[in-house]
Amino acid sequence: MFDGLIAEKGLKNVIQEKHEEIKKVYLNDSRPWIIGYSGGKDSTTVVQLVFNALSELPKEQLHKPVYIVSSDTLVENPLIIEYISSNMSQIEESAKHQDMPFTSHLVTPLDSDTFWVLLLGKGYPSPRQKFRWCTDRLKISPIDRFIKEKVDRFGEAIVVLGVRRSESFSRANVIDSHNIEGKILKKHSTTNNAFVYAPIEDFTLDDVWIYLQNVPSPWSGDHKDLLSLYRNSQDASECPIQVDKDAPSCGNSRFGCWVCTVVKEDKSLSGFRKNGHPELEPLVKFRNELYDIRENPEYRSKRRMNGSIYFIIKDGVKVQGLGPFNLAARKKLLEELLIAEKSYQQLSGTQTKLINEFELKLIRDHWLQDGDWEDSLPAIYKKVTGKNFVTTYDERPLFSSDELILLSSICEQEDVDPELIKKLINIENSYYGLKARSGVLNKIDSTLKQDWVHEEIVFEEEGVS
Repeated sequence: MFDGLIAEKGLKNVIQEKHEEIKKVYLNDSRPWIIGYSGGKDSTTVVQLVFNALSELPKEQLHKPVYIVSSDTLVENPLIIEYISSNMSQIEESAKHQDMPFTSHLVTPLDSDTFWVLLLGKGYPSPRQKFRWCTDRLKISPIDRFIKEKVDRFGEAIVVLGVRRSESFSRANVIDSHNIEGKILKKHSTTNNAFVYAPIEDFTLDDVWIYLQNVPSPWSGDHKDLLSLYRNSQDASECPIQVDKDAPSCGNSRFGCWVCTVVKEDKSLSGFRKNGHPELEPLVKFRNELYDIRENPEYRSKRRMNGSIYFIIKDGVKVQGLGPFNLAARKKLLEELLIAEKSYQQLSGTQTKLINEFELKLIRDHWLQDGDWEDSLPAIYKKVTGKNFVTTYDERPLFSSDELILLSSICEQEDVDPELIKKLINIENSYYGLKARSGVLNKIDSTLKQDWVHEEIVFEEEGVS
């Protein structure tokens, strides 16, 4: 037995009511609309309702833009991002053909904030429930920047989301907490002068699926591909556009990042692999390695990034906490990632990249700053791909292998941390030949202070700051 508005009022009446409401809100002011689109059932329902409702208006009343925005974390499941990109292109093409005010936009993290730059470059450990450093940087901030840009341009903006009260008790509470009494619009949780419109907040799951199965898409016909994705993922949940970092992670849902280690097992990625997509096997294997390696002390620094040592209390016992991934771990993971990329390309017959060239360049920068005098990245890249890594650096290493062995020997004799010496020499080398050397003493002083041991007793799972 179906449950929801459609079962109570009938599909035709519900569609008519929603179309009238959408048109009323759209015509009420000149604030642009920003629709969050993940490619899933709820956001697809919202985009389709808005598209069909506005198509009923005379062209002269379509007075303001509607931006359809999706967040590409750069570590999306390749199948999903391909589906989303294709749909967004179809939506925009259909809008142009019908002279509708829709445009599509795929937003991405800042270059310095991508998953691989932070994990492989700086050594951030694989995310976990109590240290989810990824959600804000990869998912929330790119959307927030887009919204803020439109608010700065237009003064205010309306964010249209596919959130539903019946998703969960916590979701209903979040919706209620941002209500404005007597108003359809709600306050945006993070951006001033931005408001939220949730046209399907009173829809049930049944309402969503009945609507999608009975109302053709105005841009691509039916929703067979969408239904197929849900079946293959073996998961009926979805992570829509994320505007709240405390919302459940996408890791165990169909639209999660394929590298997500917040959950022990990514059932959706495994589901796709088992249901006709064996090309995802290299990704499943690498993701599991990423989950396991974070617990191995051999691959973790003994200090945080600020140089301090911290302890956690486990079962009444003080245990030294783990810091970021060390260089050995980062080199190992990069090589395995490139192998996974190569395997995926061979199995899928595509040239899909799991990591891009610019990320590799930034990772190399971080490694060199952290004392990778061997300049390992180009060698790792060539070993796996058989291609030279395009570079603008001096190809000569700072020290030969014999000199590195000698330096390590001297440091051991003098009981000095070789990593500290490497950092100091790197600082001096970065200023070599410059007439203006202002700042070099401050950097040296800062590095020396970091190396002093600062102990903390903490009750947290991770610490890299």
